[in-house]
Amino acid sequence: MFRPMRRKNQQLTPEACQAVLERGTSGVLALAGAEGYPYAVPLSYVLDGERLIFHCAKSGHKLDAIAQCPKASFCVIDQDQVVPERFTTHFRSVIAFGVIRVLEGEEALTAVDRLAARYSPQVDDSARAREIEGSEARLCVLEMKIEHMTGKQAKEMMGK
Repeated sequence: MFRPMRRKNQQLTPEACQAVLERGTSGVLALAGAEGYPYAVPLSYVLDGERLIFHCAKSGHKLDAIAQCPKASFCVIDQDQVVPERFTTHFRSVIAFGVIRVLEGEEALTAVDRLAARYSPQVDDSARAREIEGSEARLCVLEMKIEHMTGKQAKEMMGK
């Protein structure tokens, strides 16, 4: 179903891919957009086990695209160092593929709490809960179950 990586010698291990997703704070979500145009949007996220959690408004292009086709990919760039004298870059990135669904009720609150804890670790649980409760009416929480993941890095970085 998913294509094998062409340059297998540059492929990251599943553990290295997981580490990239744990370190990252943003990525680009790619969806099948309106009228067949791809729609790619940068988002903050949190990795929660085998799923990625995002949030968005309760309406818009992203939710319209997901309603039409919930399949998506999410790309995180971990490193991108230009090496001008070598006409190259030292890069490391991961792409996760999966299906997105809208979370509701307690499931959404638990997921958005994970997201909030990731980006505001200094805020105590009760303050975070008040903030989440205050934004519940305008907040949509999305989950992408990871079905396949692949990562790649520059050959110069292999073994690092």
